[in-house]
Amino acid sequence: MQVTDITPNEELKPVGNVVLVVVDIQGGGNANPFMPSKPEQTWMPGRAERNAKAVEMVTAFRAAEVPVVFIQEVHKPSLVDIGRELDGNEGPHCIEGDPRTALHPGLEPRPEEYLIQKRRYSAFFGTELDIVLRGYKAETVILIGGMTDVCIHYTALDAHQYDYHFRTVSDMVVGSGQELHDAALRAMKYLQRDGLVSSAAVHAWLTSL
Repeated sequence: MQVTDITPNEELKPVGNVVLVVVDIQGGGNANPFMPSKPEQTWMPGRAERNAKAVEMVTAFRAAEVPVVFIQEVHKPSLVDIGRELDGNEGPHCIEGDPRTALHPGLEPRPEEYLIQKRRYSAFFGTELDIVLRGYKAETVILIGGMTDVCIHYTALDAHQYDYHFRTVSDMVVGSGQELHDAALRAMKYLQRDGLVSSAAVHAWLTSL
């Protein structure tokens, strides 16, 4: 059966303990840390609005004492660790020391929170994310950030394969284009029927705790 409906659930249905995973909301502001290798490459609008909503959501999770984990893609200036990431439309990105690699203002991890740096698109690949989530006894991860069709999609896929329930907040992720954004949401909903949720549903769940 082909999944075509990407309407998010208006009720968050988590399983067990929940952790918010903030994926690659970088740029040191509203700048785009992902530089295209092709001059005609364009980006889906909505990044600034998503970033502002992310700050509000992190604040709400902290107030409800639900764990937050921050993910940051970082590469050495030599690009020794970037692998095949330059084989597509992206040019060098998330370079160590570049202001655009910094997390968005207002998303600075607290001392008791985890900041996990990654060298690949999935937040699980080659990182300690699974160990951290198991420490929190998490069963459900809520995903916000970007890009929908790249790091969010691959993180959701690995969460699924590690047997976590994932809930991607569909109005708090931005893709490399509308068509690819929509396709990634369809792919995630194909994996988990409750995998898409609205930010309103998340905030309603938080206020019910």
